[in-house]
Amino acid sequence: MSGKRLNNDIRALRFAAGEMTQADLGKRVGLTRQTIAAIEAGKYSPTLECAFRIADVFEKPLDAVFRWEDTDHSPDR
Repeated sequence: MSGKRLNNDIRALRFAAGEMTQADLGKRVGLTRQTIAAIEAGKYSPTLECAFRIADVFEKPLDAVFRWEDTDHSPDR
C-alpha cells in the first residue's frame, strides 16, 4: 500500500453550513445518511462523481473537501 488515505472536512463544512445533518447532505447528493457517515469517518471512499457532488453542495473545490494524505499526517495520529 502507499501509506496514504483519503481525509475530508465534510463534518466541519456541514456545521459551517448551518449545522446541516448527514441526512440533509445525503439527500442533496443522492446518498444515504449512513454512506455520508462512513465517508466522514474515512471508512468509505466516495466515487469521484459523488466527491464532486459533495464539494458542489458546499461551493468548494474538490481539494478543499478531500485530501490524499500520508497516514502519518492524519488527524488520528
